[in-house]
Amino acid sequence: MASFITKSLLSLAIGATVAQAQLWDQVIETSYGPVEGFQYFNQSTLEKYFNRSDSNVAAFLGIPFAADTGYQNRWKAPQPRERWNNTLKATSFGPACPSNDASDISEDCLSLNIWTNAANKDAKLPVMVWNQGSDETSDKAWWYGGGMALKDVILITFNRRDDAFGYLAHPELNAEGYKATGHNTSGNYGVLDQLEVLKWVQKNIARFGGDPDRVTVAGQSFGSSQVYHAVNSPLFKGYFHGGISESGIRYPYDTLLAGLATSYVNMSTAISNSVSYIKSHNVSSIAEMRTLSMDDLLIGSQDRVGNESIWWVTAISAGYPLIFKPVLDNYVLPEKYIETLLNGPANDVPVITGNTKDESGASPSNDYTVEEYESWCTLKYGNLSSQYFHLYPSHNNQTIANQAWNAAARDTSLIGSWAYATDWYKSASSDFYTYYWTHAPPGQDSGAFHQSEIMYALNALYANADTYPFTAVDYEIQEKMSAYWANFAKTLNPNNGGSYTGKGSLPRWNPNSAKGTQKVMELGNSFADVPIAKPKQVELIMKYFHQQTPY
Repeated sequence: MASFITKSLLSLAIGATVAQAQLWDQVIETSYGPVEGFQYFNQSTLEKYFNRSDSNVAAFLGIPFAADTGYQNRWKAPQPRERWNNTLKATSFGPACPSNDASDISEDCLSLNIWTNAANKDAKLPVMVWNQGSDETSDKAWWYGGGMALKDVILITFNRRDDAFGYLAHPELNAEGYKATGHNTSGNYGVLDQLEVLKWVQKNIARFGGDPDRVTVAGQSFGSSQVYHAVNSPLFKGYFHGGISESGIRYPYDTLLAGLATSYVNMSTAISNSVSYIKSHNVSSIAEMRTLSMDDLLIGSQDRVGNESIWWVTAISAGYPLIFKPVLDNYVLPEKYIETLLNGPANDVPVITGNTKDESGASPSNDYTVEEYESWCTLKYGNLSSQYFHLYPSHNNQTIANQAWNAAARDTSLIGSWAYATDWYKSASSDFYTYYWTHAPPGQDSGAFHQSEIMYALNALYANADTYPFTAVDYEIQEKMSAYWANFAKTLNPNNGGSYTGKGSLPRWNPNSAKGTQKVMELGNSFADVPIAKPKQVELIMKYFHQQTPY
């Protein structure tokens, strides 16, 4: 597969020589067959971006972790792959899972990629398994893992089924699910892909110098919901030990949640959407659907739906919700978000979550008229409108109205993260950390946009330097941000682990508390606790939240 890493970084990587044998020089036996990786960095890349001259980082790309998902394996949990006997040269990414947004796609797409800095198989390094957003591939420079590996954290990325390929639900599939599991379950095949990766990690990662007893699941946007589902699902018990959910876990009373990628649908809605999708292909059964080509199935697989009279905030702030998304099936996803918050998560593990400054409706490019601002916010806040406009006035000025819109959107994100964290401690005992990312990458005008924190958190600016004109400030921010993420992978505490190598000391990031101290940790333009909002704004938004039906 032609990709940035194989065209650019791979050509850089085949250079430096280390005296002792490294993992890239070895054939590593996995549960499905032998693989051989390659030396990831060369000396000039290391010196330019990391101020060092050598490393042990080896990469293994495109390792299959399950069988082809096409035809008779469609809409099933990942199936075992036939063993290969010849050594797989793991030097390029595998094809992406089916999507209208990607090229080089295939239903034989369930592969993973490993970056490890282990000098030998006995290193016992912590592991981070990364989930990308919806319809994205594991081959993207924002989550290339060489930088995280340099902090002695093994990073794994993987491809996952999305849209109709990953989340089709149907009575016939429920019957198949019941036969296999004793539960009427279907529609969560993309979630089960992540579980299969974690099972693969338990069986194999020690051979790459990893510690199967220190596994963190991490992800962003739709990938953050994968983390959230792992925390909430009993099926994941014992397969991971901490979670990082970027953009992110939201308060179940937040109306924006329903339209975001972090949401789910109930079984009846999932079946209704799926039946319509099947009918549009002029067939009536799952057996017939399993005979159609991938190209046929791509038609309608990503359609979005929305009713602006109901989901007006979704239409403006999040884009219409995906039709095909995880399904509340009482098995893979056993409970509503509000129920897991009240009853406690299936996996009581430390969690990091947060949002960026310019997402969830906030953007430096918003251009709403005063009339639009006042109309939409009146519709949203109803009987609380007068209080809302007192706190977020437009002063009949378009610029001020857009500033007020952004302020309310940002306050809502901060308050939602804080409110969830506060309630977490009513039923869970593990630490919960919340953040607010504020730094805008240089060379663009979308601010601290959705996804903008990823390349800093994963120490991946080196792979994105041709896209963004990073300065010394960006690299300083990256060093702190990635140290928190690496420390968490090592110790389940972002403060401890010795990952920070910058100037001074790493600012302390305090977990939230049951007492509900109204602060979150700002990451980016500064690194310090910040108030979630002014007290009256907090009172209003919490009052608004608790007038809603929880998700």
